[in-house]
Amino acid sequence: MDKRKQENIRVKRCIIDALFRLMQTKSLSDITITELVQGAGVARASFYRNYDSKEDVLVTLIRDVLELFRRDIKESPQGLYAYENIRLSFQYFYKYKSYLLDLYRSGFALVILEELNHFHESVEGTMRFSSTERYVLYMYIGALFNTAMTWLLDENPAELEQITEFFYRKVQRCLAPEEEAENGKTGGPVAGEE
Repeated sequence: MDKRKQENIRVKRCIIDALFRLMQTKSLSDITITELVQGAGVARASFYRNYDSKEDVLVTLIRDVLELFRRDIKESPQGLYAYENIRLSFQYFYKYKSYLLDLYRSGFALVILEELNHFHESVEGTMRFSSTERYVLYMYIGALFNTAMTWLLDENPAELEQITEFFYRKVQRCLAPEEEAENGKTGGPVAGEE
């Protein structure tokens, strides 16, 4: 990697770290760009070369992490619902725990969830807007995000393998009725039955 790219990575890391330090004592809206660049030890021009706003720092961080995750996803017939990919998801949540918890506690849970939605849409590809199948993806994302955040907030969290196994079993259970319906079996009530 050339020196300019290395320096740009260093500058971005300094800005991100400074922003999260400042967010420990102030709301994002109260943080100025001046105090952010001073805290990061970088020039104002360096900030604007990389970001449009303070919020952009957060969104870019989330997107960068998701792109790293994309490179690590394992090919599987089950796609994102494969055990290895669920385990990988929890590993990433844990690896970026401090950032995620800071964002979560600062009221940015919806930003994280929206970025997860966009990311998973891009991984799964386009689905017809009228397709009810697309709801499975959003059920999965919402459940994964809420489970992971609760796990990260837990004072005595389950081990990685335990949470992965638990979540995988639940996902498979939710997907099973859909697969049975596709094979001509129904798991729901028959019309007219109570």
